[in-house]
Amino acid sequence: MRLSFPLTALLLAPLLALGLVTGAAARPLKVAVLGDSLSAGYNLPPGQGLTRQLEAALRQDGFDVTVGDTAVSGQTSAGGLAGLDWMLGDKPDLVVVELGANDMLRGIDPKSTRANLDKILSTLKDRHVPAILAGMRAQPNLGADYVAAFDKIYPDLARQYALPFYPFILEGVALDPKLTIADRMHPNGDGVAIMVRGLKPLVAKALTTLNGNAAAGK
Repeated sequence: MRLSFPLTALLLAPLLALGLVTGAAARPLKVAVLGDSLSAGYNLPPGQGLTRQLEAALRQDGFDVTVGDTAVSGQTSAGGLAGLDWMLGDKPDLVVVELGANDMLRGIDPKSTRANLDKILSTLKDRHVPAILAGMRAQPNLGADYVAAFDKIYPDLARQYALPFYPFILEGVALDPKLTIADRMHPNGDGVAIMVRGLKPLVAKALTTLNGNAAAGK
């Protein structure tokens, strides 16, 4: 027997409310990582970089999400700012900003790094794209003044923009020969897994908020 439209709608309503039936417009949420080689999987086998491991971990937790391969090895904060419009063309729902390590290694003035990151975050705010900020720390051999100026950038900007903040992207990984590749700077697959473990709760919370807003029609 063919169901009439009102009866069909009545039967589907409880399933829609439970999220068991989705409309044709439903799609995975898009996460973009505006990052450098620490996120790009430098010298790692396919699937071992941060974007791929983060996507897999989030999907394992039940999130319908894609994490784009938008991190670029060698990227500076200036390069990230220059490529921001291109990245936003894909209309990500959430952006993880992980930049600054190459600025620090090149001894770029922290004022310049701060200004670039500030512009990136203000652009994301103006375009109503939620962001998470992942921090970096300066190497001690750059001098106390440089270290103090650089290390302040990330917590200051996180407070300014009220962002979810992961203070040090290499927490638990930096300088550990078991968790880095031969250069002792970039994470190996196990090191990336630790980075993902630390970053994932912030991303998961942001995705949960996005899902809640979508359900509420915001």
